[in-house]
Amino acid sequence: MRKSLWLSVFMLISLLLSACSGGSFKADHKYEMEPFEFTNQHHETVSLDDLKGEVWLAQFVFTNCTSVCPPMMANLSDLSHRLESAGVKDYKVVSFSVDPKIDTPEVLQDYLDMFEVADESKWEMLTGFTQEKIAEIAAKSFKTVVIDDPNTDQVIHGTSFYLVNQQGEVVKTYNGATDVPYDQIISDMEALIKSGA
Repeated sequence: MRKSLWLSVFMLISLLLSACSGGSFKADHKYEMEPFEFTNQHHETVSLDDLKGEVWLAQFVFTNCTSVCPPMMANLSDLSHRLESAGVKDYKVVSFSVDPKIDTPEVLQDYLDMFEVADESKWEMLTGFTQEKIAEIAAKSFKTVVIDDPNTDQVIHGTSFYLVNQQGEVVKTYNGATDVPYDQIISDMEALIKSGA
């Protein structure tokens, strides 16, 4: 009788501990974001301060891209549907253009319309800065490159998706063009949203 009582108490404590620790988010890094204030596809101003308090996924793309950007956009669109199916709602997607001279708000809206995203209201397609500025933000905040190719109309840039927490820190980096770890991203976003960290 005493043995079964101790077993019950042990199981109850184990259950409580697992409930407390379950879903906890663990960051791979914490890169502090450079402050910014840019323009989205609706000609609205979007700043880092506007995004604080939200969990968001970032990427670097441009509409004239002939290589990695279309699959990245398709993969992020696919992820948006998977997030919707998983019931994940409190997040944003932020796409920084690396070709801001070409990518006006209207051009970015047309580009977004090509991809069947789950909820367009969650997407911020950002422009309204110089290429030098976005290269600086890419390097300082995301530890990635944005380099203009002087021999073509293309821009060399990273192909990752970046998870940003509620404090505006880049906390995880994932493959964005190929072998996207969809389940891991969804799990991480759910845990980060739940933890509020």
